[in-house]
Amino acid sequence: MYQHLDQLVDQAERIGVIGSPSSTSELALDILAGAIHKKLIGELAIFRYMQDGIPHYALGQITEIKLRNVWHEDPTMRSLIRQRGRIDTVSERQDTHLGEMTISAVFAAKSGTYRPDMLGTVPPTGTPIYLVTDAILHELLSLFKQQLFYLGHVYGSTPLLPCWFKHFDSGPDGAGEAYHLGIFGKTGSGKSVLAKMILLAYARHREMGLLVIDPQGEFAKDMRHNTGTGSFRLPMQAILQKLGRNVQVISIQNLVLDRWDIFEQILGNSGFFQRLGIKASQNQKQAAEVVREHLEGKKKLTDLHLRETFNSVWETLQKEQNLTRIYGTKDKREQVLTQMRNLNPDTIYQQAWLPITQLFNQRRSDAQTVDHLLENLFTGQGQRAVVVIDLSEERSIASKPTSKNQLTLLEVDEADNTASPSRLVWNDTIQALVMRRLLEGIRHAAEHSYRQNRSLNTLVLIDEAHRIAPREEPSNEEQQAVRTFLIDAVRTTRKYGVGWMFISQTLSSLHREIIEQLRIFFFGFGLSMGTEFRALSELVGGRGNALDLYQLFRDPHSAIDSDSREYSFMTIGPVSPLSFAGTPLFLNVFNNVTDFLKQNNLQ
Repeated sequence: MYQHLDQLVDQAERIGVIGSPSSTSELALDILAGAIHKKLIGELAIFRYMQDGIPHYALGQITEIKLRNVWHEDPTMRSLIRQRGRIDTVSERQDTHLGEMTISAVFAAKSGTYRPDMLGTVPPTGTPIYLVTDAILHELLSLFKQQLFYLGHVYGSTPLLPCWFKHFDSGPDGAGEAYHLGIFGKTGSGKSVLAKMILLAYARHREMGLLVIDPQGEFAKDMRHNTGTGSFRLPMQAILQKLGRNVQVISIQNLVLDRWDIFEQILGNSGFFQRLGIKASQNQKQAAEVVREHLEGKKKLTDLHLRETFNSVWETLQKEQNLTRIYGTKDKREQVLTQMRNLNPDTIYQQAWLPITQLFNQRRSDAQTVDHLLENLFTGQGQRAVVVIDLSEERSIASKPTSKNQLTLLEVDEADNTASPSRLVWNDTIQALVMRRLLEGIRHAAEHSYRQNRSLNTLVLIDEAHRIAPREEPSNEEQQAVRTFLIDAVRTTRKYGVGWMFISQTLSSLHREIIEQLRIFFFGFGLSMGTEFRALSELVGGRGNALDLYQLFRDPHSAIDSDSREYSFMTIGPVSPLSFAGTPLFLNVFNNVTDFLKQNNLQ
C-alpha cells in the first residue's frame, strides 16, 4: 500500500539527514552539500522511519538554518583570516550547514491507508530528509481529499498547503463542535482577503449558516458589487451563487429594530431631549423612561414615526406629573415648559423625532426585524443563507456629535416635509445598540436550539473586532454592554454550534478572554514589535524558531508590484491535516484570484 508513497519520496529532492542532538519536538538536520545554496527556510520536509514495526512518515517545516565552521572559531585561525581574508583549505570547505525542523504531523501506514500518529521516538542519525511535493501530499491525504481547501502555498515554497474547514455539526464533513477563529495583522497584511477565502471554504457546507457583522461595510461592498478591493478582486457573490448559497446583504435601511428598551436608550442619548431644554444625561434618561411608559402597550414600535404618536408624546412631556419625575425643582420644570412652548413641534418632529423612530418602522418592502432575520438564518433547511449585515452606511448621514457620549441628530431641510427612509440617525452609539441586539438574538436562538438538541451550525464573522471588544474598558455605556455580551457569547455558544471569527488589526488590544477562547489563529505581517510581539509570544509559547521565522515576514506593500506581493501568515490550531501536532504552520496566501479559484474548483 505504501510502496507508491515510497516511490514518490524517493523521487523527491534529498536535502539533508537527521543530525544530533535531536528530540521528538525538534530535529537537527545536517544539510547536504548539494542543498546548501537552496532556499530552505519555511520548506516542508518529510522523512520515513519505523515505529512499532509500522512505517511512519513525519512532516515538518524547516524553521532555521545555521552555518558553522569550527576552524573559523579558533582564535589562531581568526587572526590569520583577519590578515588574509580566507584560508583556502579551511574557508568554505569546512563549513557545515545545520537546520532545525519542527514536526507538525506524523502518519502511520496501516489498515490500508495513512492515519495520524505521533513521533514517539527519534529516528537514527543519517535518516534522509526530502522536500515535500504536491504528489506526496496528495497520496498522504487521499483519504481526506474531498475535505481539503487551499488558501495558498507553503511559506516560500511551491507545494500547496492543504487546509480543512469543517462545519460545526456531526457527520463525515463535520467537526462535531464549533471553533472560534482569529485573524490578526496590520492594515494591508491581507487579513480581509484571507477571511473571505475562509468564508468561502465554510460556504461549501450548505447545511451551515454564515453571518457577517460588518461595521466598516467592506464585506457588504464586495457582495453587492461582486468584486473585491485592491488587486485581489474576489467575486464573492458569483462564487457563493455557484455554491448554491443565497446571499442577503442587510443594511440599516432594511433592518427594523424591534425592542422597546433599544428605543428608550436611543431616545435618551439622541439629543432629542436636549432640544427641549433637558440638559443633564440623567434627566434625559428619566425623560426617555417616561416616554416609553406612556407608549408601550398603547402603540406599536412600527407606529412610532406617525405624527399622532409624536403629538401624544409632546403633550405627555408637558404634564406636571411627568415633569416632576424628570426634575425635582420647580424652576427647572418651568424652564423646560417654557422652552417647549417656544419650539415649533413640526420642526422637532421632522428634525428630531423621525430620524430616530424610522429605525423601528417597516419603511421598505424588503425590510425585516432582527428576530425575523435571525430566524431565517438559523432555521433554514438545506441551502442556508449567507447574511451580511452592513452597519456602516448611515455614518455619513449623522452630523457632528454634540458630546462624547451622545448620538447626533440629522439636520433636515424644514421645507421638506417628507419622511424619506434614508434619513436615519446613525453613529457609533446606535451601531453598538444594533450590534448588542444582534448578539442578544444570536445567544437566545442558540440557547433555544440547544434545548431542542439541535446545533445551530453557524459561523459569525465580526470585522474590526478590536474596536468592538477592546481590552481597555470602553467609556461608552452601550459599547461596554456590547463587549460584555460578546465575551459571554464566545464562552457559551460554542456548545450550541455557533463559532465566531474575529478580524483585528491588533492582538494586544483585543480582550484577553476572547483570545483565550480562540481555537484557530492566523497571524499576518505587522505583529513583530512591542506589545503586539509580546502578545504573540505568549500565544506561541516557547517555540522560539517559529517566532524567528514569523519575523522574516515582509510587508506585502514593499513589493515592486502587486503581482509580486507575498501575504504571509503563521497559523496555529487544527486548520490543516498537517498541523495536528499543535505546532505553527507558515503559508503564503494566494495573491492571484485565478489560482485560488482553480485549486478549489470554484471557477
